[in-house]
Amino acid sequence: MKKEELKKLIDTAAGRIKADMVIKNCKIVDVYSGRIIEGNIAICGNLIAGIGDYEGIEVIDAHGKYAAPGFIDSHIHIESSYVSPEELGKMIVPHGGTCIVADPHEIVNVCGIKGLDYMMEAAKNTALDIKYMIPSCVPCTPFENAGAVIDADKIKEPVTRDNILGLGEFMNFPGVVNGDSDVIDKILVAKEEDKFIDGHSPGILKHDLNAYVSVGIRTDHECSTVEEMNDRISRGVYVLLREGSACHDLRTLIKGVTPENSRRCLLCSDDRQPKTMLSLGHLDNHLRICVEEGIDPITAIRMATLNAAECYGLKDRGGIAPGLRADIVLMEDLKDFKVTNVFIKGQEVARDGKYLLDIKKTSIDSVRGSMHIKDFSAAKLKTHLKSDRVYIIDILPGGVVTKKSIDRIKIDENGEFIFDKSKDIVKVAVIERHKNTGNVAVGFLRGYGLNCGAVALSVAHDSHNIIVVGTTDEEMEFAVKKLIEQEGGVILVKDKKVIESMPMPIAGLMSDKDGAWVDKKLVSIHDVAYEQLGIHREVEPVMTLCFMSLIVIPEIKLTDRGLFDVTKFQFIDVEVQD
Repeated sequence: MKKEELKKLIDTAAGRIKADMVIKNCKIVDVYSGRIIEGNIAICGNLIAGIGDYEGIEVIDAHGKYAAPGFIDSHIHIESSYVSPEELGKMIVPHGGTCIVADPHEIVNVCGIKGLDYMMEAAKNTALDIKYMIPSCVPCTPFENAGAVIDADKIKEPVTRDNILGLGEFMNFPGVVNGDSDVIDKILVAKEEDKFIDGHSPGILKHDLNAYVSVGIRTDHECSTVEEMNDRISRGVYVLLREGSACHDLRTLIKGVTPENSRRCLLCSDDRQPKTMLSLGHLDNHLRICVEEGIDPITAIRMATLNAAECYGLKDRGGIAPGLRADIVLMEDLKDFKVTNVFIKGQEVARDGKYLLDIKKTSIDSVRGSMHIKDFSAAKLKTHLKSDRVYIIDILPGGVVTKKSIDRIKIDENGEFIFDKSKDIVKVAVIERHKNTGNVAVGFLRGYGLNCGAVALSVAHDSHNIIVVGTTDEEMEFAVKKLIEQEGGVILVKDKKVIESMPMPIAGLMSDKDGAWVDKKLVSIHDVAYEQLGIHREVEPVMTLCFMSLIVIPEIKLTDRGLFDVTKFQFIDVEVQD
């Protein structure tokens, strides 16, 4: 800040000169003292000058609406929305979101640091203030091929950048607990720069939890019980109460929030698709749930604002007070939290659910063309089985956990799979798409419901190789080749014809269209999947499939290197050995 700007701020705060803007007749949510203050908010440039009686060059009458600090989503993956950072901002800001802490884990797994570079550049084109974490686990595991390897040396430069808060969720909790050398090196890079370290510690207890937290990890968004939440809070960890499109922990965890521990609780989305945002909103939805579950409205707002700001060291925001950023949300009430106006850095950027700024997009040239597949054909899908007894990946309802089963399949004289509709078993394959290795691994999936054709995706957590399911090798080959042609995304085929698709040219992970277009496409994909391909209606056809290669979730998954038994932490043959 220049000297003359600071002098103007002081004069405005003192009432000696008119404010650039005054928002009058507000019920101001005071997150510091837990009360409501009726008055005006004076804004000077991009900062709040004061609250009280002020005159302004521009005056906006709030007509008694509640004024809260801008909402901060403390952990989100932009890529999981399937839209670019600019388009995500367009969807989030009208719901009161003024800042997000984003972990670009997905795109960095595909593109390396140039993926982070793209995300940071794109973030400049939205009013939403996007803070980034550097992904800590690329690749997520050593048992698959990702598009990059990010070690401690590669973290050293980006961790010093503006808008990089620190290291993203440390999913390799065994590596932390066991003191692995490479893990320690990454942690030390963050600590040497006094940067934050996000956690990811599902199910860790007692001494292991102490060891995990001891390195300086200060958040966790993977709590599923109140007991886990309290264990972490007692160890100085902020707990992020998650309500996303796939994972819904908020209502469970909010029952454990008390006046004593609420200051250690934040709100986050983790993964939130356009459909969820367009129908339910963003953190305004979280706030509604909190109040429905009996939380005091100001306490809930504090979890979405001041708590998050303090947790991540964002000292310039989190409340409505002199000298802070003028990130302000006007709402009709403290029950439904209907947002009417959003101001970011003193500029009105959304009104009545509409984003007011023009959308300018960053070039995606540096992160497109991510489909590097060597010599793929139907021949690589052959199994040459000697027995009809195979391991099956069984889909379990309501989540991404699978069961390892053994069953008999129908095979021909060459040991090749023959689809039998009565069995509900289809072939599944993962095709490496980053390094032209030519790797193709094949397994069998039950419970998806596919009875004809094939479905292929380039979104497959966490390394995002191509994953495809189908009833015949020929349909699967056709689907994969068409997916490559459209630069990734989602594709559904039947009788060797594309019946629905959604291209995702941004690293094979995100569309270059807006959220409404993506939502419309996803709805159509679901309809076609259920009606024409027979996929079970209780199965989410895209999200379920994209987690079938995530080998940190039990019990059995498939990577480009083969079938992986997560409980034994080792590869196994598809064919059962008697």
